[in-house]
Amino acid sequence: MGRLQVNMLGTSFTIKAKEDDEYLEKLYTYYREITGTIGESKSLSDPLQISILAGITLVDELIKAKTANLMEENEIREESDAEDEVATRLTEQMIDRINQVI
Repeated sequence: MGRLQVNMLGTSFTIKAKEDDEYLEKLYTYYREITGTIGESKSLSDPLQISILAGITLVDELIKAKTANLMEENEIREESDAEDEVATRLTEQMIDRINQVI
């Protein structure tokens, strides 16, 4: 169980999670990068607005990653289905040949 001290955007608190400290620190570092980039590029100073926009940015990344993963899984499934069709066709051809010989 890990702990993380959060100090940013005008607030401070500690969180506990199942993940270890190192993982929590990675999450926190990435979140700080996003909020920092948003604060600089969007000229926002309101911590609530920065947090909300950072959350939307993270959800966007998540949905794009999930969509890409689903597309990859579908491609793999389609390839597998195509291979199954070829195997079925070849098997049926072999059975036909065996039946012709018998």
